[in-house]
Amino acid sequence: MTGPVLAVDQGTSGTKALVICPDRGVIGSGAAPVSPRYGSGGRVEADPAALLSSVVDAGRRALAQAGEPVAAVGLANQGETVLAWDPATGDPLTEAIVWQDRRAEPLCTELAPHAEKLTQLTGLPLDPYFAAPKMAWIRRELTREGVVTTSDAWLIHRLTGAFVTDAATAGRTQLLDLDRVTWSPEALDIFGLAEERMPEVVDVDGAVGITTAFGAPLPLTGLLVDQQAALFAQRVTEPGTAKCTYGTGAFLLAQTGPRPRRTGNGLVSCVAWRLAGRTSYCLDGQVYTAASAVRWLTDLGVISGAADLDPVGSAVPDSGGVTFVPALAGLAAPWWRGDLRGSLTGLGLDTGPGHLVRALCEGIAAQVVELTDAVAADLGAPLTSLRVDGGLTRSALLMQTQADLLQLPVEVSALPDATALGVGAVAMLGMDPSLTAEEAVPAWKPSAVYEPRISEAAAAERLAGFRAQVEALLDRTPPAAH
Repeated sequence: MTGPVLAVDQGTSGTKALVICPDRGVIGSGAAPVSPRYGSGGRVEADPAALLSSVVDAGRRALAQAGEPVAAVGLANQGETVLAWDPATGDPLTEAIVWQDRRAEPLCTELAPHAEKLTQLTGLPLDPYFAAPKMAWIRRELTREGVVTTSDAWLIHRLTGAFVTDAATAGRTQLLDLDRVTWSPEALDIFGLAEERMPEVVDVDGAVGITTAFGAPLPLTGLLVDQQAALFAQRVTEPGTAKCTYGTGAFLLAQTGPRPRRTGNGLVSCVAWRLAGRTSYCLDGQVYTAASAVRWLTDLGVISGAADLDPVGSAVPDSGGVTFVPALAGLAAPWWRGDLRGSLTGLGLDTGPGHLVRALCEGIAAQVVELTDAVAADLGAPLTSLRVDGGLTRSALLMQTQADLLQLPVEVSALPDATALGVGAVAMLGMDPSLTAEEAVPAWKPSAVYEPRISEAAAAERLAGFRAQVEALLDRTPPAAH
């Protein structure tokens, strides 16, 4: 059996690091915050130096708490966040353009005639959420210098000097040929990126270099994009199984096996991981605002933080007729209308904070139901349960609402920080190829299972109310304005 590994999850609002021992589990943890900056016109940026320092700080804190050496390190990343940087010096040439940034919307509109071709090639719909539109936007608007990549390639370069990205992260760019798992010359050309120097696409469990950022030299043996790392940790490895992570956004992924399954229902078809040269695929659906919508309510003073969701929401029996479509950064799958704004309807003089909290929980949960319905349609069979992880799973109100609207059991992971655990398992596989995935991933068990408490008819009625408000938003903002 291998020794402990350091697993680092570089996320949107912070970096979490764990020291994971195959026998004893998590023996050290550390965290460091990151503060994205939000601006007009859909601008969401982060300081690249802050991303790197958060990785180093969180990793060193976890190692200090563990108090013993590790054998390797794994790194998970945000996925669609991009920047331009100088490959000679490693210096950033732009801010990091975060996955939520919408400034490439006009570029996507311009490329709309190529949308169907791009989706067929890459599995992804044409949308500013993905990396390629942002990369092309940087080249048009900010700089032609250096290289332009996802944030993981820059972090890996700063840590080890290598110029690589893993297959799953590459699959989030809209530049990867989904079937061949190599860069697509045609997609690169469509985005005006044909002359770019692109990082090598590597397996998620390969040794890519040595880093001294955390002290003694350590091999970097695991790389995986955040949601796929959580998928791996949740043991969602068989076709037809699914998980949802509730973080800044909510992300539902369903395993589809060794062949990509093109979706007809607004989901994304992408690489789950490539382990030892073998590729697994998944279907992916996104809710852009989950914890970020909770933060919005907090900033307004309605609640003082996510810990208030349950006490404030439980003070009232229902949402009081309020419907909240929390499209605060647009609607993602299955609608793909990033231009839409959120809506609050049904307000009255008797509306209080508890009604707003319950309406938000219903709005998040209803969007996840739309995703599970799309997965079921694509797979030809309904899901039987949903495994969930992420910070917002601490809210019993949100999880019960999810089970009620989904009409399925919702199984909350007993393992917090699933993304870090997943990339830690990948790092172990990269260090010891004789290990199986089952041996590397911690045994899965739920900390709680939420069963539906309302009838199917009641769930259908509440979902119909939400869908009616989404339709009203779509009618008010026709696609021609998109």
